[in-house]
Amino acid sequence: MIKLLAVDMDGTCLDGRSRMTDRTLCALRKAAEKGIIIVPATGRNLECIPHRLAAGTLRRTGTPDDHANKGLFRYVISSNGARVTDIRERKNIFRASVERADALTLLEKCRRKGLGIASHVRHRYLLQGRFLTTAGLLIYGKDAKGVYCVRDMEEFIRRNDCEVEEFQFYFLLPGAKEKVRAILKDYPSLHAAYTGIYVEVYSEHASKGNALAALAGHLGIGREEIACIGDGENDLSMFASSGLRIAMGNAVDMLKVQADHVTESNDRDGAARAIELYVL
Repeated sequence: MIKLLAVDMDGTCLDGRSRMTDRTLCALRKAAEKGIIIVPATGRNLECIPHRLAAGTLRRTGTPDDHANKGLFRYVISSNGARVTDIRERKNIFRASVERADALTLLEKCRRKGLGIASHVRHRYLLQGRFLTTAGLLIYGKDAKGVYCVRDMEEFIRRNDCEVEEFQFYFLLPGAKEKVRAILKDYPSLHAAYTGIYVEVYSEHASKGNALAALAGHLGIGREEIACIGDGENDLSMFASSGLRIAMGNAVDMLKVQADHVTESNDRDGAARAIELYVL
C-alpha cells in the first residue's frame, strides 16, 4: 500500500506551458483524501511552488492558510533536494547547503565571465541585477512570489551570512559555459547539472533521492510504501528511494528504462493518469 507520493513539478505535474490542469490537481486531492502523503519534489525553491498547488497551503511565510488546498501537502522537497521543509512546523527536516567558503570563492571567480547569477537562499529565488530579475518574473509568472532582486550576489551572501541551497549561472555571452565548467573543476564537493542556457550548482549531498530517504525515515515509511513520478535526470535518485517508480511519457530515456510504469506526457495529463491507475 502506498503511503507517500513524491511528485516532480516542471515537466510532470505542469504541462508544457507551466500550467497545472484541473485533472492533475483533482488526482492529487483524491490521493490526499485517501491518507496518502503528497510531497512536491522540485528543482524550484520553496516560495516558487506552482501557485495552483500552493493556493491555500503556502503563503510567502510558509504557513498554512484556509483555502481550497489546505491539507493537500505538508512536506516539500525543494532546490533539487537541498531542502526538505515541514511547512506546518516551519522547520527543515533535511538540508544540504553549499559550503559558505565555496559559495563566496565561486562567486568571486565567476565575476566578469559573461554569467547571469541566481541563487536559492532562505527558500527564495535571488537574481543579480534587474535584467535577470525581470526575466525571472516573466518565466515564473504567477509562481514568482519568491523572486527577488539583489544588486551584488557575493556582497549579499557575505553580508547576510546566508546558506545557499543552489546556484544557477546563466550563459549570457559566448564561451561562458566553458569558463564556468573550468572553474567548477576546482570544487569537488559541488555537483553541476547543465542545460543549454544555464548550470545548476549544489552540494554533493543534495539530491531528491537523499531528501526523500530522509523524509521517509523521519515519517517511519518504508521504501516499498513510496511512489514517485518524474521526467528528468534529477528524478533518477528518487527512483532509488521509491518502491513504485513512474516515468512521464516525455521523460528522459534513462528514467523510462528504470521505471515500473511509463505514463502519458505532461501535455496529456500523464501525472493524473498515473495517480489514477497506479496509486488510487
